[in-house]
Amino acid sequence: MAFDALAAGGTAPAVLNAANEVAVSAFLQRRVGFLSIPAIVEDTLAALPAIPAVSLDALHDADAAARRHASRAVDDRSSA
Repeated sequence: MAFDALAAGGTAPAVLNAANEVAVSAFLQRRVGFLSIPAIVEDTLAALPAIPAVSLDALHDADAAARRHASRAVDDRSSA
């Protein structure tokens, strides 16, 4: 997924990183299983297509959106 995000460019690497941080944190808190990590990251990347990273604000916004989306994905998986 990292190579794909790098190839997509723009905000994709920031989205991947943010989603991964949220998913790993949830795993360490025992809220989701280990195999949920890549599923959450993949779901977040699919939901937030890469856009050009024209500014630091664009990257910050992508990071925040990815964290929100990944957090919802964690909540959905932990309540199931």
